[in-house]
Amino acid sequence: MEMLYLIVSDSHGDRDILCKLVKNYTGKVDAMFHCGDSELKSDDELFDKMIVVGGNCDYDPEFLGQAVKQVGPDRMLLVHGHLLGVGFGLNRLDFKMQEEGCGIAFFGHTHQLGASLMINPGSISFPRGKYASIGGTYALLETDEDYYRIQYYNRDMKPIKELKVVFERGK
Repeated sequence: MEMLYLIVSDSHGDRDILCKLVKNYTGKVDAMFHCGDSELKSDDELFDKMIVVGGNCDYDPEFLGQAVKQVGPDRMLLVHGHLLGVGFGLNRLDFKMQEEGCGIAFFGHTHQLGASLMINPGSISFPRGKYASIGGTYALLETDEDYYRIQYYNRDMKPIKELKVVFERGK
């Protein structure tokens, strides 16, 4: 069963880009995830279409600190990452994935994209690190019974060819 997920994070009040993503991907992906620091209200109508958690810059107490979601064959952990110290390493995130029985984790906080089945989409609005010059990124994850395929995109919804990662599923 092939699945496709949109992962975005750290939009920091940039509601327009989230509207653009929701409009473009509704009906085209199996689920949309926001990894926190939206700086929007938890009841924003955009979040009717996204699975969202709060980050360290989200002050609405209604945001969840984490979410575990089963979509088709995939069980995913969604966190912002600040409470798990992702800026200092991914060990605590890895342990949390194991504790929750998840094969995939989506997180943000560092504003630096990266994928190892712990996927950080980078920041859609304030990127940092090696790929900051792209000007903002998000990711699509495609899964099937054999592979995980991660493709990063820029704010213009164009794939960044050199930022595609494929992992074989352990069987």
